[in-house]
Amino acid sequence: MQDEININHWAHKFLRDSNLSEEWIDYLTMALDIVIVVLLSFIVDFIARKFILRMVGRYVKRSKNQYDDILLEKRVFRSLAHLLPALVIYYAIPYLFDESGNLIQILQKLIVVYMIFTVLSVGHKFLKALEFMGLNSSRFEGKPVSSYIQVGMIVMYIAGGVFIISNLLDKSATTILTTFGAATAVILLIFRDTILGLVASIQIAGNDMVRIGDWVSMPKYGADGDVIEINLTTVKIRNWDKTITTVPTYAFISDSFKNWRGMISQGVRRIKKSLNVDIQSVKFIDEELYQKLLKVERISGYLKERNEEIIKSNQEKKADKSVLINGRHLTNIGVFRIYIESYLEEHPNVSKDQTLMVRQLQATETGIPLEIYCFSNDIAWLNYEKIQSDIMDHLLASVKVFELEIFQNPSGTDFRGLAR
Repeated sequence: MQDEININHWAHKFLRDSNLSEEWIDYLTMALDIVIVVLLSFIVDFIARKFILRMVGRYVKRSKNQYDDILLEKRVFRSLAHLLPALVIYYAIPYLFDESGNLIQILQKLIVVYMIFTVLSVGHKFLKALEFMGLNSSRFEGKPVSSYIQVGMIVMYIAGGVFIISNLLDKSATTILTTFGAATAVILLIFRDTILGLVASIQIAGNDMVRIGDWVSMPKYGADGDVIEINLTTVKIRNWDKTITTVPTYAFISDSFKNWRGMISQGVRRIKKSLNVDIQSVKFIDEELYQKLLKVERISGYLKERNEEIIKSNQEKKADKSVLINGRHLTNIGVFRIYIESYLEEHPNVSKDQTLMVRQLQATETGIPLEIYCFSNDIAWLNYEKIQSDIMDHLLASVKVFELEIFQNPSGTDFRGLAR
């Protein structure tokens, strides 16, 4: 039945009437077949591109949905159109070539391989379109979209490779997968970083540990800056010196790191500085110093109130004032601590909603640390540094008013002064 409509049958009949040899008839027939296949593929491809794609493009532009616009922009439909010529040729081959040989089977296998590659190309562009949608969607903001897309691509290419081998060897995909199972250990070794990155990406996304745009610090890798990209195997961090540090994704679950997102979301940044007071300068406040400190507006009210309380307490206990340590007394370091708290509470750039504290730490060989613990309401780096510098400048200059000294190791100038 098929011989009646087989083009080769008609070609042979026409060429035999021309008194050509059988060898030339075979060559000319094959050449005719090739020309027909090429022309047919060009015609179908032209129809797919000029008419079908144009109709799809018009529909997409009229559609209110934005997703199909992205698919059109990423050339997903154009790649999909290449399947149509392949399908036409696949089913046309039996009518163009002689079925008696293996040529039809070989050509159809090659066409199937081409179609698998085309499907992989379509899938690749489709996944890239999904990645673009995810990265530009507020719903997936900060999520490792690229990692999931890369996983999808890996699975897709593995499946495509299995189907290509299955088609060429005439084996089922199950048989191919079983054969690959024996090489699992080798595959795991080759894709170790990819597998670790996949697991890490899932944990990072599930626990919301890192997002694109987060400021993270990882001293082990010399990274301190903003996360600009999260992939399956690596996380890229732009450091403050504008260098780029690439950190393995799984390092974010195996190593410690600091994420400053909480600070940014709260709109405050911690200030934690210490003044090391020389122990030798700490003393009780006498009358002369008391009268001097009464002129300091920030603590004058506190001094009066505390002094009245102390006098009343000492009178009730009948403390012997001839010895200074008897009874209760104000100390210059204690009053200075109150002054710092008052100064910070009045400072316009110190947050009043967060912890504000001045505490005395354990004395060391470098003096008594007075630690300032508060939060700046301006988190911009330059502004933050200026704010805490201004605070420390003022406090360093205020120390001598309380007859305190800041501890510092002796310098060459100090030794030269002793020599004189």
